[in-house]
Amino acid sequence: MRLPMLALGLALAASPMLAGPNIHLVIADDMGLDASPCHARGDARLRMPNLAALCETGMVFDAAYVAPTCSPTRAMMMTGKYPSQTGVGGAIARQGGGGLADSERSLFDAMTETAPDYATALIGKWHLSGDARDLDHPARLGITEYFGLFSGAIRDYTAWQGVENGQTVQIEGYSTTVLTDRSIAWTAAQETPWFLWLAYNAPHTPFHAPPANMHSYGEIDTSERALRRDPDIAYFAALEALDTEFGRLLDTVGDDTVVIFLGDNGTPNQVVRGDYANGAKGSIFDAGTHVPFVVSGLNTGRSGAPVVATDVFATVLDIAGGSGAPESSYSLVPVLEGPQGTSRTAAYVEHFGANAPRGQGSYGWSVTTEGFQLVAAEGREMALFDMSDDPGQTRDISGAMPDMVARLVAVRAQMLR
Repeated sequence: MRLPMLALGLALAASPMLAGPNIHLVIADDMGLDASPCHARGDARLRMPNLAALCETGMVFDAAYVAPTCSPTRAMMMTGKYPSQTGVGGAIARQGGGGLADSERSLFDAMTETAPDYATALIGKWHLSGDARDLDHPARLGITEYFGLFSGAIRDYTAWQGVENGQTVQIEGYSTTVLTDRSIAWTAAQETPWFLWLAYNAPHTPFHAPPANMHSYGEIDTSERALRRDPDIAYFAALEALDTEFGRLLDTVGDDTVVIFLGDNGTPNQVVRGDYANGAKGSIFDAGTHVPFVVSGLNTGRSGAPVVATDVFATVLDIAGGSGAPESSYSLVPVLEGPQGTSRTAAYVEHFGANAPRGQGSYGWSVTTEGFQLVAAEGREMALFDMSDDPGQTRDISGAMPDMVARLVAVRAQMLR
């Protein structure tokens, strides 16, 4: 699934008279770096051959960062802005307000304005509205075709309530399969280049037993007692089922498609792999914000260029021949075209909210560059870590490197200028 570089050059010069490549954004829910088969931190028990193959044929970004919970990450991708610029700083409650303002210029608005030859749609998890009854919220953000789960999660993976273009619908069927089927049907119906945002809700809780033909774990005991004892099996099975359906999707999109795959935040704490002293999902520390990110269809290799969720906005627009991304969004096309990097010098993420944080280390911000990460977590002293030597972030070296601390504080100020 690699688009030749000559074809890429033509695609990036796209105009309404010259079609660019299809673009497929795929998001896994609650999949941190430790759950990726493309990284050394990944668990050897996890079998995700389709994602592994995508990493072999695409460009893997090793320094990709998002918010530690899903709503701010999705708002970052949707607007190209940091959470403090949109007000979406944490997971949005069903009726608590604080959703993404529909006055924001969305990625879909930008596609319609500057890449009008592209058909666009969003399938899957939304979780950007502060009112569970406001089912037209996606439409007001420029999404003309929407189907998926509207809030942050579902109670049952096989019987759930969805929303389709402003109307509730009752769904019977394994959600990962239903979302894949919808995506395949939508892309097959398009007669122009297309951009599809597919947001799986897997492997987000509830932990469950996916259809047996989609994973390698056989019969799974999902009783409360069994899941307390070993939730890993159900989590891994959901990831493998996602990979199975992801592979089915990849078989249908063709060689003229750019695929962008990423996780939306760190792995849930009860199933995270590795020795992380400061928690995973929900934590502003590395394990809560460092995720798999791969772009296939343009070039092959690995890149240490810093990437933030905001950069999805500029990258999609750039590939489509569009323009007008915010300053906080940097296109990855320069990396994908050759050895040069982006203009981004560091990865900046933040997390905040009106509700009390879930433990120390949840709210705050971090800046990561050149192998160092500075973390300013509410309720703790600012800390600096050498990520090449201490990926679990157990040793604060800020006292020994005050110049680096000052430099990263200045980088943050520059990011938010």
